Amino acid sequence: LGWLEVAILATMLAPTDAALGKAVVSNESVPSRVRESLNVESGLNDGICVPILLVFLALASSMGGGTEGETTTHLVLKLLTQQIGIGVAVGIGLTIAGSMLIRQCARRGWVTESWRQLPVIALALICFSLAQILGGSGFIACFTGGLLFGSIAREHKHGLLLAAEGTGDTLALVTWVVFGGAVVGQAVGDFTWQVVLYSVLSLTVVRMLPVFLVLAGCGIRTDEKLFMGWFGPRGLASIVFAVIVINEHLPAGAGTITSTVVCTILFSIIAHGLSANPAIAMLVARLKRSGTPSLIDNDG
Repeated sequence: LGWLEVAILATMLAPTDAALGKAVVSNESVPSRVRESLNVESGLNDGICVPILLVFLALASSMGGGTEGETTTHLVLKLLTQQIGIGVAVGIGLTIAGSMLIRQCARRGWVTESWRQLPVIALALICFSLAQILGGSGFIACFTGGLLFGSIAREHKHGLLLAAEGTGDTLALVTWVVFGGAVVGQAVGDFTWQVVLYSVLSLTVVRMLPVFLVLAGCGIRTDEKLFMGWFGPRGLASIVFAVIVINEHLPAGAGTITSTVVCTILFSIIAHGLSANPAIAMLVARLKRSGTPSLIDNDG
């Protein structure tokens, strides 16, 4: 792989998945600052990585000769104004309109309890679809809309998100079934020892060392740093990024990139799934033995 393909692979594997880490972020025996940090990270890093991935893909397309007559600078500017600009505009516009509509419906009693799970999901689907139709990034539109929705619909946010959580979990489950049935079986034959080795490193050293260094000087215990470094599961965001990369038809390295992402996600599902409860029990036991005040954080 060239440096650009390596950068694309690193960006695809950077986001973490809150759904795979739900056993950790929803367990109240884990100190709140650990849970909240992991939750915030998984919520923000996929949206942050999207424009970076799009820029790298544009550069790869340019270097592959797929855009004759256009300079690299022109491609990046075109990307920023179209994919990201349209995505942000659609996300902001539809979220403002949707929030106003939801507020009016709630005030007038037009939405019954059994239908409260639909507004948030419908808003996300509309944001994604309209942004894609207009030539923007649906992922950016949903990310921007989600951030804005949390700010302007505070009085209804908790109830709506709680109602939509079950539907979201169901859709995620369907995605995982399709991933396991249609993707993993075909990709296993392409796993080389280099792919397996990098997948293991991506889940351990490549993830844990930066987290440990970033948290230096924050007053967080070493075992908490290791816990946060380990629980960075790769999941739905990496799958979406893999689909984006496949559709771009990269001139080189696409097969290796896809195989590495699939292998890393597969290892993450197994490793983080099996280690969640034992790691939580170990962390809580160590905190209790040391009498650390971190446990008090759970009470706010």
